[in-house]
Amino acid sequence: MNKMKYELLTELTSRLEADLLESYLEANGIDVELFQESIGQNIYPVTIDMLGHVQVFVPKDKLKQAQKLLENFTAQE
Repeated sequence: MNKMKYELLTELTSRLEADLLESYLEANGIDVELFQESIGQNIYPVTIDMLGHVQVFVPKDKLKQAQKLLENFTAQE
């Protein structure tokens, strides 16, 4: 069976926040994949239930480093 190479780092309620986190992680050498339901990605984002949530995935081998960077990122808010 093919093992997944990415693991969920966090889930955010804002696409803007997810984009900022993605830029921050990538600037620190960590590849990022964002996943969001398509209905939440329009000019009027939908945040009902889980539709507006964005999942942030990082490579498994970089998860610990990404968790530390996430702590720094959230401390700056």
